[in-house]
Amino acid sequence: MKVDYHVHLEEGPYSLNWWNRTVRSIEQFWKIPYDPHSKEWLMGTARIMNYRMEQGAFSSFWLDFYLKQAKKIGLKEVGIVDHLYRFKEMKSFYKKYIYLENDRLGTLQNNWLDIVSCVSIEQFAKLIENEKRKWEAEGVRLKFGIEADFFPGCEEDLVEILSQYQWDYVIGSVHFYKGWGFDNPDTKEYFHHFDLNVLYEEHFKVIEQAISSKLFDIVGHLDNLKVYGFRPNEEDLKGYYRRIAQSLKENDAATEINTGLAYRYPIKEMCPSPEFLKILSQYEVPITMSSDAHFPDDVGNLLDEARELLKSIGIKKIATFEKRKRIEIDLDK
Repeated sequence: MKVDYHVHLEEGPYSLNWWNRTVRSIEQFWKIPYDPHSKEWLMGTARIMNYRMEQGAFSSFWLDFYLKQAKKIGLKEVGIVDHLYRFKEMKSFYKKYIYLENDRLGTLQNNWLDIVSCVSIEQFAKLIENEKRKWEAEGVRLKFGIEADFFPGCEEDLVEILSQYQWDYVIGSVHFYKGWGFDNPDTKEYFHHFDLNVLYEEHFKVIEQAISSKLFDIVGHLDNLKVYGFRPNEEDLKGYYRRIAQSLKENDAATEINTGLAYRYPIKEMCPSPEFLKILSQYEVPITMSSDAHFPDDVGNLLDEARELLKSIGIKKIATFEKRKRIEIDLDK
């Protein structure tokens, strides 16, 4: 069965690049009836984008594009998991754990948080629950999820946060190393400050802590530290891969094959790497499928290739979720 369990409605920051990317996405589903690059076309584009900004990402107008894409490519289940840091109600959680000192990195991350933490989780939750019936009638099951960052020592805070909503599933992920957001293109030069072997060792220790916390149904993009191509010899990482696979198995947690880095970032490789994926398969770790889409036209991106990769190493089932219960189904169902 074709599923996509890692889909975002919006992220920001709100740059001209974001504006242009949003326009391109809308144009895949809503054709403006004027010649491209004409004055009338530009005015029509501006009107549509003005409406999109007024409605916001948590609207039927925007979510309907995701449904159209899901139907177009034959998906049967789609999980929406906006980032926890998007929500104003969760801003204090991030202020407690990310690096916000009065220097370049701290100032940059403080500004980033102020910009992206700007919407209401209540509006998000209401939208997804209200739209489930419409999606079901169109032949696609819509799932209500969240992607929550894990930080060492954050367990009590996350227990309280996650208990407030009836999620179908929760993805736990690690985007920060000692408070530094390593996947932010504006901070990637900080990779040069670290010994990569030490950096990966400590990063994978945090991944293990996230797994053993038992807070998450899925622990996402396990090796996303490679995002900008900074990675030691992978042969030296296989011991960590095996430890993580064993921890996932022992804690009955799933992970994902996530195509996002393959089409959105310089590394041009899925998470986990093929070698990591083989080890996860050997430990029989449950795996779901994820595009990590941030725009509707990216839903399902490269998942056919991911499916073939799973089949090539003998994986025959994928994990789906309902009210935090994992359900394993045949990959080819």
